[in-house]
Amino acid sequence: MTEADKIQYRASLKHPDVEEPIDLWFYRPVGFRVALLGRRFGWTPNQITIASIFLGVGCGILCYPQNLWLNLLAIVLLILADIGDSADGQLARITRQYSQLGRILDGAAGDFWFAAIYIAIAMRLTPEWGIWCWLLAIVTGVCHAQQAAMADYYRQFHLLCVNGKQGSELDDARDVARQFAATKFTDEPILKVFLWFYRNYTTGQERLTPRFQKLRKRLREEALNGSKGSSGSNVPDGFWQSLRQQSLPLMPIANALTFNCRAITLFIALMLGLPWFYWVVELTIFNALCIYMVCRHEAMCRNALHQLK
Repeated sequence: MTEADKIQYRASLKHPDVEEPIDLWFYRPVGFRVALLGRRFGWTPNQITIASIFLGVGCGILCYPQNLWLNLLAIVLLILADIGDSADGQLARITRQYSQLGRILDGAAGDFWFAAIYIAIAMRLTPEWGIWCWLLAIVTGVCHAQQAAMADYYRQFHLLCVNGKQGSELDDARDVARQFAATKFTDEPILKVFLWFYRNYTTGQERLTPRFQKLRKRLREEALNGSKGSSGSNVPDGFWQSLRQQSLPLMPIANALTFNCRAITLFIALMLGLPWFYWVVELTIFNALCIYMVCRHEAMCRNALHQLK
């Protein structure tokens, strides 16, 4: 890798606070190579994202047979899908091809992967467990969706503390709702559909974080006062740095609720021939981590609000 490539590689990464060790060791370097290839051949980040969706769905299909080699191939496809998921963001950062649709599509990619995996596991278990396994699949899938949404939300909150609004993709549900209302289905049908899902996604995130929403509202008011030249701003020096330090211990938990830990758990479950084991971990360990993360973050925001009074 040339010195210029090394500089671009560093630019393609997120902030170190939110990067996972496995990503830095494997997915980011490989994803960067794919991003360079994509830039050379004129691929867009969204095209890579769509390719990763097909790979992830292929993984789900291969989780259905009770065949060790096909299940191993499923894991390989899931790894390739995540390489694509890394590469699309890296390509966007090095070429500055940012778009809201790209962010929404990138977030939805993992939902497509795991929806296919959950359906395959339910189909595999139906002969032994009966129809009840589908109810379990739905409950587990809802928990998965909430965990992933909150993990992404708190990672974006942390990036807001580190880099400010320009360095974070933390969206406001009201802004998304306004954009959804202003977008005509006849003009942009794909964006309209994705905005419908994204509106519900951001609304759900904000519903679970009431204290953070109060803090966010208060900070908007303080920013407005500051922009008017008011000397009455109550944001103390070092406020954002303090929030960053309090948020930092939660980042490993947020990362555990994203891809790598799930993929490792799925790999173990398939290799043991016990696909239901993945659901057990999802409903117990991952749910407990998510609840702990939300409670800790809400307590942090409550304390931050007191600092602004």
